[in-house]
Amino acid sequence: MRFNVLVADDEKNIREGLKTFLEMEGYEVFLAEDGDRAKKILDEEDIDLVIADLKMPGMPGDELLRYVVGGYPTVPVIILTGHGTIESAVQAMRDGAFDFLTKPLNLDRLGLLVKRALSTRELVLQHRELQRELERQKKFGMLIGKSPQMKQIFEVIQQVAPTRASVLITGESGVGKERIADAIHYFSNRRDKPLIKVHCAALAESLLESELFGHEKGAFTGAHATRRGRFELADGGTLFLDEIGEISPAVQVKLLRVLQEKKFERVGGERTIEVDVRIIAATNKDLKREVEEGRFREDLYYRLNVVHIHVPPLRERKEDIPLLIAAFLKELAEENGKKIEGIDPKARAILYNYSWPGNVRELRNCIESAVVMCKGTIILAEDLPPQIREEAEGGGLIRIAVGTSLEEAEKEIIRATLAYCKGNKSRAAQILGIGRKTLHRKIQEYGLEEVVP
Repeated sequence: MRFNVLVADDEKNIREGLKTFLEMEGYEVFLAEDGDRAKKILDEEDIDLVIADLKMPGMPGDELLRYVVGGYPTVPVIILTGHGTIESAVQAMRDGAFDFLTKPLNLDRLGLLVKRALSTRELVLQHRELQRELERQKKFGMLIGKSPQMKQIFEVIQQVAPTRASVLITGESGVGKERIADAIHYFSNRRDKPLIKVHCAALAESLLESELFGHEKGAFTGAHATRRGRFELADGGTLFLDEIGEISPAVQVKLLRVLQEKKFERVGGERTIEVDVRIIAATNKDLKREVEEGRFREDLYYRLNVVHIHVPPLRERKEDIPLLIAAFLKELAEENGKKIEGIDPKARAILYNYSWPGNVRELRNCIESAVVMCKGTIILAEDLPPQIREEAEGGGLIRIAVGTSLEEAEKEIIRATLAYCKGNKSRAAQILGIGRKTLHRKIQEYGLEEVVP
C-alpha cells in the first residue's frame, strides 16, 4: 500500500528536501507552503499523514492541527518546530499531535516517526472497520463470527428459531453455547416471554428436581412455602438447560415426560400442571457416547436432539478472532473507562498463534487483562497475560482436525506461520518453501491480511 503524506512548511528548501526523502522511502508526497493550502489539499486528497511546521504565514501549524484533529481524527500529525518554540510543540502534543521534531531535522528520526505514525493509523482504521463489521452483526448480540462455521450456525439459528423444535447445542466449555440459546430465543415468536436458564451441573439431584419442577409446602425439610419451578416460570417462553449431560437418571425420566406430554407435578404435589415451554439444551459431553455407555436415556437424547448445533472450538475458526477482539475491546474499554484504539501487530500475532483451550471465554478474560494493563491507547504484547505470551511465542505446533479439507489446512498453516513470523512475509515464505509473490497471492485469496502488520 502506498501512503499519501502532506508536508506543510513555508520554507521551500525544507519542503523540497522532505519531498525527496519521503519519495525515496516509497511515499506519495503533497506539498503546501502554508496552512490554508494544506487545508485545501486535505479536503481534496486522501491523506494518511500530515507533517506541518508550527510557524507558518496564514493558518499556523497549531491551527492546522486542530483542523485535522476535528475533521480527520484518524490522520496523525507530526509537528516541526524550532528550538525556541518547543513549549508550543509540547502543547501541540496535548492538542492531539502524534509527535514533534525540532529543526534542523534528523531524517533518520523522521523516517522512524513516519513509520510509527502510519502504523498507528493503520491499527486505528483496522479497529474501526472491525467495529463497523460488528455493527453489521449487531442483530446477533454478542454471538460474533465471520468463519464459514459461524455463518452456518447463524443460518441454522434463523431457520430453527421460529419453530417449536427442541435444540441441542454441543461444544467445548467456553465456545459460546449460551449465546446461541439467547439468539434462538431472540429470533423466536417467544421473544416477549421469559428465557429461563438452569445450570444443571451446579445443583444436587434433589435440588435440581425442585428447581425444575417446583415443590409444595412441606414436601421436604425446609420447604416452608410452595415454590414454582423453572418450567412454570418459563411457560410460553424458553427453558435453557445448560450441561444437560450432568442430570441424574431420575430427573431424566421426569424431564422426558414433560417433553412428551408437556405435563408434570411439583415435588410433593399431586396436581398435574401443563406448560408450553421450548427446550434448548447444551452440553460439552458427547451425549451419543453417554447413551451408548448407559449414562443417558436414548429416548430423552432423541427428544432433545431434534436440531443439533455444534459449536467448534476457537482454534478451529481463527477467522473469528479479530471480530471477537474488537467486540471485547469495545465492551471492556468502556467498562474500565479507557480509550483503546487497536492492538499492536506483535500482540495481534500472539493472539492468533495461541491455541485458546478455554475458547471465547478465555479470549475475553485475556482482553480484559490487557485492557487493564494497557498504559496507552494501543494494546502491546507486554500487556497480554504472561501465559498467553509464553505459549504463543513458543510457536511450532499447528492443530488441524481430521476431516479438514486441503484448502482449509493450507489456510491454517499459512495463518499460523505468518503469526509465528510476526507478519514477516519474507521469513514466512522461506519457512513455507514458496515464493514471496505466491505467499502474497494466497494471503489475499484466503483473506489473511489481518495477520500481517
